[in-house]
Amino acid sequence: MAVTDDAILRVREMIMSGELKPGDRLPREADLADRLGLSRNSLREAVRALSLVRVLDVRQGDGTYVSSLRAGELLGALSFVLDLHRSEESVLEMLEVRRILEPAATANAALSVSEEDIEELRKLCDATEQAGSVEELVEYDLQFHRRIVTAAGNNYLAQLMDTLAGPTVRVRIWRGISQGGAVDRTVAEHRAIVDALEARQPDLARSWATVHVAGVEQWLRDLG
Repeated sequence: MAVTDDAILRVREMIMSGELKPGDRLPREADLADRLGLSRNSLREAVRALSLVRVLDVRQGDGTYVSSLRAGELLGALSFVLDLHRSEESVLEMLEVRRILEPAATANAALSVSEEDIEELRKLCDATEQAGSVEELVEYDLQFHRRIVTAAGNNYLAQLMDTLAGPTVRVRIWRGISQGGAVDRTVAEHRAIVDALEARQPDLARSWATVHVAGVEQWLRDLG
């Protein structure tokens, strides 16, 4: 194991054990390196790596702190990685992950969705139907799916799905441009999902969400 990797594991263990909690300031570099039996250089590299994935927050002139460790912060690094992988194969794999996770989230949402959520989802369906551009269509579509996953009540899942949505935006835009009737199909599938949510039917909501996400995935596969 590389020295820097070992240093990362040591710091991670301190966080996982609760010795270092969100918001805590790390001991001075020299003290921490001595305590962990590490060189200051290897500890410095570990801190730099953990700050890149937002586990640690390096504040110039103040010290290094454990971040809040909130899902949104930690998944920000994943968003950066996904943005670097925009090949057709990579996007297909991201869509496959969506097809696995989003129907489950939609089924959960059917058990906890509020009347306010339903009303907002129907407004988004109407807005999508009246969208004046493909870009507007994509934005309303993103809002629609975000609202449903948020209603499922799992913050980590909501953040993950939001992160996965970014790299697929380009696919959705090209789908709208290339396929006739894309708006009609999108709205019809959205309304079917909302109907299932309002009826509190998790299995039906899951099925419609699967059909909806799988449609984009299959279109890209056929295109290739």
